[in-house]
Amino acid sequence: MADHGRPSSDGVALKKEIGLISGCGIIVGNIIGSGIFVSPKGVMENAGSVGLSLIVWIITGVITAIGALCYAELGVAIPKSGGDYSYVCDIFGGLAGFLRLWSALLVIYPTNQAVISLTFSNYVLQPLFPTCPAPEVALRMLAALSVLLLTWVNCSSVRWATCVQDIFTAGKLLALGLIIIMGFVQICMGKYFWLRPENAFEYWHEPDIGLIALSFLQGSFAYGGWNFLNYVTEELVEPTKNLPRAIYISVPLVTFVYVFANIAYITAMTPEEILTSNAVAVTFGEKLLGAVSWIMPISVALSTFGGVNGSLFTSSRLFFAGAREGHLPILLAMIHTSRCTPIPALLFTCATTLLMFLTSDIYTLINYVGFINYLFYGVTIAGQIYFRWKRPDVERPIQISLWFPIIYLIFWTFLIIFSLISDPIVCGMGLVIMLSGVPVYYVGVHWKNKPKSFDIFIEMMTNNCQKICTVVYPEQGEDVQHKDNEERSLTDKPNSE
Repeated sequence: MADHGRPSSDGVALKKEIGLISGCGIIVGNIIGSGIFVSPKGVMENAGSVGLSLIVWIITGVITAIGALCYAELGVAIPKSGGDYSYVCDIFGGLAGFLRLWSALLVIYPTNQAVISLTFSNYVLQPLFPTCPAPEVALRMLAALSVLLLTWVNCSSVRWATCVQDIFTAGKLLALGLIIIMGFVQICMGKYFWLRPENAFEYWHEPDIGLIALSFLQGSFAYGGWNFLNYVTEELVEPTKNLPRAIYISVPLVTFVYVFANIAYITAMTPEEILTSNAVAVTFGEKLLGAVSWIMPISVALSTFGGVNGSLFTSSRLFFAGAREGHLPILLAMIHTSRCTPIPALLFTCATTLLMFLTSDIYTLINYVGFINYLFYGVTIAGQIYFRWKRPDVERPIQISLWFPIIYLIFWTFLIIFSLISDPIVCGMGLVIMLSGVPVYYVGVHWKNKPKSFDIFIEMMTNNCQKICTVVYPEQGEDVQHKDNEERSLTDKPNSE
């Protein structure tokens, strides 16, 4: 993208303020949302037995770790914020990258943040409406307030945002730690009927390859968020060390928590109770915690609040990276002159999320999110293999065995095929949403000779918004600048249009 018309940054740039602990907080906090507290039943329901469901949780954890290692190599070979968008853009060219960005902008992040914040408001308001559901207006207003508050925190300081993430991640881990400890207590008391092999593999429906594939898909969605640290690579202290370290710590930790939380649930509840409960952790707490069972609803609220913060933090960096590549208005690539936070990108993320509260189709749209996300995971990791072959000369501080991306892609292909077979409408709608970005790309990005009046209007709007937000276009880090020209695209185009 040409530098033409960019305002001087006077040395302003994103600061490297994310250390190892905060990096782990971003990964763990984004993976562990409300699902493990509220409805970890999708895996069990489709697996057909307790034993097979636990095996699915373990295998998906291992596959997630493999995918994260692939992203770690890409993250230090292409040291840009933006995660898989930046990698796809550099490896396959601008159109492929834009489709990833378009899907995220249109559906993935707005719906994800809206649903998580609505879950937060539901659990906060639950004590005020013990005998009936909370009014829909109250739910949406509180959810909108939580998004606005966390946007303000993220605009104010990167350090504040990471502190919020660290605190709420610690809170949800403590709550899950309590669940796991109670599970061990149950086992020590001899209450492990459903963990005995003869009972654990007692099927309530005939094993079916399609349903088992769906259970793996549900498990993979539950681990979603493992790639979010790659979105903020440029703000990570010593990324070549801390990116892989954070992955080595976080993904095994989450796998341990998921497996043992499910073991704990099954020591206190029957499979039927788990499958019919609307909030498994709350039911678990009511059974075992007695007078302090209120801890569980609070834990869900804390978990979802931290989840909204993590999603806002990382998604704003995705839109920041997209604007820097010329795929979104240049204003979104600007940062505050003193706070060094991407305020326009954060406000844009906030606005798209708030718009979702005005529609009644949030939960319909969220069904398409998982498939689009998972599709691009595979495309990105396939790109890693292509990148190795096409550019063997690129410096790679981390270089994993090619068997890792191959194993991941075999698993990915298996799940994608069965997703298309089992739910073609949802998958088809996901593809339609993604491909709707093709004409937008050619009109908005590829078409350079737009009317002069349009360019003048955009420049005027950008300048006015710049003054209001006190933002400038930032300098890129040296490592990004060094590789930006030589790795812009492998399609032999002069830029990533």
